Amino acid sequence: MLAICLAMLETEQDQRRFTQLFGAHEKKIYAVALRILGDPTRAEDAAQQTWLQLAQNWERVSALPWKETEGYTVTVAKNCALDILRAERRTTAFPEDWDPPAREDRQEEYDYLVSLIRALPENYRRILELKFVEEQTNREIARRLGLSESAVGVRVMRGRAMLKERLEKEGYTYEAV
Repeated sequence: MLAICLAMLETEQDQRRFTQLFGAHEKKIYAVALRILGDPTRAEDAAQQTWLQLAQNWERVSALPWKETEGYTVTVAKNCALDILRAERRTTAFPEDWDPPAREDRQEEYDYLVSLIRALPENYRRILELKFVEEQTNREIARRLGLSESAVGVRVMRGRAMLKERLEKEGYTYEAV
């Protein structure tokens, strides 16, 4: 990780200061991420994100007095760890053995539609499952996933368009009712 970050910096002086920063705060950053995430693998991911962000914003970081760098790096680490938690909350998948509620009539068609929804990209799949399988409103979905209602509406629209396209490719036709 250090080598990647050093490659992002232009001068030898910046590289030396970044190496010094890395040596001084590497363990602290990991400890902060681990305390928030509770998992060593995810904490490593957060620590790596932290170092990348510090390298990307090096002008700001290098302008700080040395005694303020610890607080700044800890704040960046905390934010990276919280970003990981937020992303996980938004993309929590249903278990593979989850059996969605289904209507008794036209069971085969319903099962096929559920399988198409499950094949969509994660951010559309999750929203369509909540919308059409669990029959939740956009407001309920937005609250549950931490999104705005408009974002949910857009993803429902795009997800439906993807489903329609896949069905048309397989010879199904869509008739507005």
